[in-house]
Amino acid sequence: MTIHTVEVPEDSEIFGKSVSAFASFGYSAAVRSRGHLFIAGTVGRRRDSTIPDDIEEQTEIAIRKLQEILRLEGLDLSALVDVTSYHVDIHQHLTGFTKAKSRLIKPPYPSWSLIGVSALASPGLLVEIRATAAYPDGI
Repeated sequence: MTIHTVEVPEDSEIFGKSVSAFASFGYSAAVRSRGHLFIAGTVGRRRDSTIPDDIEEQTEIAIRKLQEILRLEGLDLSALVDVTSYHVDIHQHLTGFTKAKSRLIKPPYPSWSLIGVSALASPGLLVEIRATAAYPDGI
C-alpha cells in the first residue's frame, strides 16, 4: 500500500506559524492512501498562532485550512466526502458555526458529524474539524 503525506509549506499564507504544530506534535497535515485524503483535525488558530474568541472566525479559519490542504493536492472543498467536527459548548456555538460553514461549504455536501466535547488541545479553541476527501477516479 502506497502512502503519501502532505507537507504544508513553512511559508504558508493560511497556516502561518501554526505549521510548526505538525513537527512539534508528530503528525502529518494529511495522508493520501487508496484514492482518499485523510486530513488531520484543523483548528481556528490565526497565522500568528492567536486564537479568536469568535466561533465564526474560528470555523472559517479551520475550513480555510482544510481548503489549503486540499489545494496542495489539486482538490477543492467539493472533494470532501466525510467530515467530523468537535465543538466546545456546542449548543452555545452552533449558530455561529453554521453561519461560517454555510458561507464556505456548498453542494454537493459531504456527510458531516458534529460532536460535543469538553475541551480541545488549547484553551480558547472552540472547534476542530477533521475530514476525508476523495480523489477523482483513477488517481
